[in-house]
Amino acid sequence: MKANRQPLMLAVVAMVGLALRPFLTGVGPVATPISAETGLSMQGLSALTLLPILLMGAGAFLGPAIQARLGAKRAAVLALLVLSLGSGLRLGAHSALDMLGSAVLLGVGAAVVQAVFPTIIKREFPRGINLAMGLYAAMMMGGGAFGAQAAPLIAAWSGSWRLALGWLALPAALTALLIALALPREPRKPQGSGQGLWRWLRLPRVWLLMACFGLINGGYSSSVAWLAPAFQDLGWSAGASGGLLAVLAVGQAVSALVTPVLASRGSDRRPWLGICLAMQVLGFAMLVLHPEAAPYPIAFLLGAGLGGCFSLMMIVALDHLPDPAQAGALAALMQGGGFLLAAIPPWLLALLHDLTGSFTPGWTMHLAAVLAVCVLALRLSPASYRGALRQPDPQGAGPGAAPAE
Repeated sequence: MKANRQPLMLAVVAMVGLALRPFLTGVGPVATPISAETGLSMQGLSALTLLPILLMGAGAFLGPAIQARLGAKRAAVLALLVLSLGSGLRLGAHSALDMLGSAVLLGVGAAVVQAVFPTIIKREFPRGINLAMGLYAAMMMGGGAFGAQAAPLIAAWSGSWRLALGWLALPAALTALLIALALPREPRKPQGSGQGLWRWLRLPRVWLLMACFGLINGGYSSSVAWLAPAFQDLGWSAGASGGLLAVLAVGQAVSALVTPVLASRGSDRRPWLGICLAMQVLGFAMLVLHPEAAPYPIAFLLGAGLGGCFSLMMIVALDHLPDPAQAGALAALMQGGGFLLAAIPPWLLALLHDLTGSFTPGWTMHLAAVLAVCVLALRLSPASYRGALRQPDPQGAGPGAAPAE
């Protein structure tokens, strides 16, 4: 990349990341008025998080095919416009169906952006991928912090939870315009679709990446959906619990940016993954044992573990292959299976809460999931990358083919 283009491209990375999380984190702090006016139950409210995350997973499997047909740039622009439409519809939402319909649009838009944007990052930052991916993840988490803090403030100022969620249509639309103007035109390369996908899914490494990514992001899904309501159960106000969720997202943003830079000193990301997983273990353990002992440090520590793991897992996926399109396809599939898995825990946590009257069993579930990832991540050594993705591929188009030298 030319040096004079790099600041503009970093701005694109930052804006895209910033647009992908506020619609998720903004719901929790204003869940009470949403429920009162739309009739959504606790499990219905969880669907406002579960549906987009499910769609992020399912849509990611279509990412390589969409990218082949439209190109990464055009796909990202159209997806951000869908994201803008989903938020805009919340300005006029009056029923549970309205809210669930907007959640579907938001999930579809975010799914396509997340599926195609890693390809753009690897292509535009061939020698600075750690910084660019760290910025992308950090701004994504920062967007979560912003959404969590802004939603209750705007709702209190305006008296409208609809405005608190619906105004997010504007930054999504502006980000689509920025991408359309800033990114260069790209050639479209038709590729095989269905058969290539199944070649990927025959590889155990793809399932390993999906499992690690999904179990980690299940903790994020439950945290953004239920951390604020959990502390409201302990007597916290909506504003204070939203601030706690913002602290968690700030921890995510800081770690998502700093951890990849620190990890760039070597090719093995596992030591840094281990540190981030240890922070999650401590954070969830404190939520289980004594959540009010140090709420803000717990939230920051948990967020730092989640954010660092997110960005490092994205880098690990991109590290596996040198070709941007193939590496981006692998990252898209990791996100696909991972987000499908990550959509389940918020619903399970709500179910456990309904059965027990406590959030403690749900946090215990996430503690066990993190411990499982600690074991699985040991297999992600750089020496295993090439062999893990090699399989006979007579057409030479699938990810199972030997990487180019």
